Amino acid sequence: MVTVIFFLFNVLPGDPAQMMLGQNEDSEQIAAVKAKYGFDKPIMTQYLYYLNDLSPISFHSTNPEDYSFLQVGKYRAKKLFTVSSTTTVIKFPYLRESFTKQGKKVSQVIGETLPNTAILAVSAICIAILIGIVLGIISALYKDQWLDKAIQVFSTLGMSVPSFFSAILFAWCFGFVLHEYTNLEMTGSLYELDDFGEKVNVKWKNLILPAIVLGIRPLAVVIQLMRNSLLEVFNQDYIRTARAKGLSEYQIIKNHAVKNALNPVVTAISGWFASMLAGAVFVEYIFGWNGLGKEIVNALNTLDLPVIMGSVLVIALLFIIINIFVDIIYGWLDPKVKLE
Repeated sequence: MVTVIFFLFNVLPGDPAQMMLGQNEDSEQIAAVKAKYGFDKPIMTQYLYYLNDLSPISFHSTNPEDYSFLQVGKYRAKKLFTVSSTTTVIKFPYLRESFTKQGKKVSQVIGETLPNTAILAVSAICIAILIGIVLGIISALYKDQWLDKAIQVFSTLGMSVPSFFSAILFAWCFGFVLHEYTNLEMTGSLYELDDFGEKVNVKWKNLILPAIVLGIRPLAVVIQLMRNSLLEVFNQDYIRTARAKGLSEYQIIKNHAVKNALNPVVTAISGWFASMLAGAVFVEYIFGWNGLGKEIVNALNTLDLPVIMGSVLVIALLFIIINIFVDIIYGWLDPKVKLE
């Protein structure tokens, strides 16, 4: 992933040094910026520099004129040993600095925005899980009846409507037309300055609309998967045995059916949750939610390559972690699944 991201963004047309300097550049400034960020080196050397920046154990030159010269404040590094003109250090991965935020570290940019996206994603996926599983169970219990058909129509609409359209519709309807009843705003983030610009207030109500909009599509998927999986489980022999023993329908659903029907739901939830953490770009941008998705859009508009690359790398890491976590959950839900 690191290799793909690096070469994808470094073979694009355009000079990164000119992107940073804008229209006021001159030849000396461009040369200085290229030397500072290693843009004057061959592409393979730049790639090795990038790997070195990301690696927790890295190697740095003792020559101040080299890009890889060790700056402890820059890398938050601890020296291990020095051999000849190379120092080996242990450090946090360095995602470099933003082109447009006056040397602000990409890790700081992501650290300020990712928690907001995580809060939004967790809220949305909780809505999808709680409501989706309940509606899926109801739909399965009342198969082919009017209630089942109504839930199926709702879930189909939820999967069909694009997120950006849902966001615009909800913002206009509940944040503008019905504002006096809902007291919700069309746009707003979790943390906002007061009217005097001195105090940061937490606005939990700004979470309601984007969380609902972001949760609509996974909610629809959970309903469909839960319904179909539960109907399949109802046809299993052990369910018939449980009914023959005189267990109530509630006990059968609670103790036997639901747990065994959750595997496809967990798979879907993990994928959607990872996608939500990836930014929920449209939802965050339309609602003005200061998360990673909105930051990626701004970075794309300004060609801030380090922010884009660092954000994509963090997203890829989150996908890996979530998939590992899902494998562990599989083992808990289904003892037949063995973690090798």
